[in-house]
Amino acid sequence: MRAAAFTEFGPPEVLRVMEVETPRAGAGQVRVRVKAAGVQPYDTAIRSGWDFPGLPPFPRIPGNEFAGIVDEVGEGVTGVAPGDEVLGFTRLGCYAEYVVVPEDQVTPKPEGVPWEVAGGLTAGVQTAHLALDGMRVGEGDTVLIQGAAGSVGGMAVQIARRRGARVIGVAREDNHEYLRSLGATPVAYEDGGVVERVRALAPGGVDAALDGAGGAALDATLELVKDRDRIVTIVEHAKAPELGIRIVTGERSAARLAEYARLYAAGELRFLLRAAYPLDRAADAHRDMERGHGRGKIVITV
Repeated sequence: MRAAAFTEFGPPEVLRVMEVETPRAGAGQVRVRVKAAGVQPYDTAIRSGWDFPGLPPFPRIPGNEFAGIVDEVGEGVTGVAPGDEVLGFTRLGCYAEYVVVPEDQVTPKPEGVPWEVAGGLTAGVQTAHLALDGMRVGEGDTVLIQGAAGSVGGMAVQIARRRGARVIGVAREDNHEYLRSLGATPVAYEDGGVVERVRALAPGGVDAALDGAGGAALDATLELVKDRDRIVTIVEHAKAPELGIRIVTGERSAARLAEYARLYAAGELRFLLRAAYPLDRAADAHRDMERGHGRGKIVITV
């Protein structure tokens, strides 16, 4: 099969289309003919040199969210059949024509959900949901989201609003109208002054915060939220223990993914697609991701 993979760590240029062995579905597994795969910061980190025990050997294929059509099922699979349209998640391997995953890591794709949306939905909704759980966000909370126009940030705005929270979203000024459309009160980070701007909007204080930007944004967050146990970062993982803040914990689930796919199909959840790149332009997709400050989701179509 064709896959966008790399045989050495490095810049986006190391990611190229190559022929690799087509996987087969084993017991309890399904094989999916991939139509679209989401691009995440995790993918660019894996490509650029983040290595840890348990990763597969080279050539290594990035991508841990996908959508496509089941074409093979293994022994013992009863809830999925060839021809089913699904979306799902795994650890790596999604920038490819085929991916094999356990049956419990896929869920049916509702009618009316485009492939590009289905392929990129998992990371945003599952990360945002788990982060908000860790922050214990509920009715009446004032929540600060740094990097609110990104894929995770945009989903976090919507999920927090569904939970009855007020959301202040920090993003570039040209993303402010988008944030208002999601239900957030926008704040610009340009020229500094974020702390003062947020305090003016929330004189009663900020209850919880999601850091999707790191650096100076996290510094501002630490000034604004008294209870550090209610700050979650999805960027500064190494600093989290010493600062006494949280990272995202918990497992992704097909049931949770199914619920948010249903909400999207019903028009109750927005998903903004920033760009869709064909498989042979996976390196360009990574360049786009690494530019930062983007609005919405990047996906690869196969």
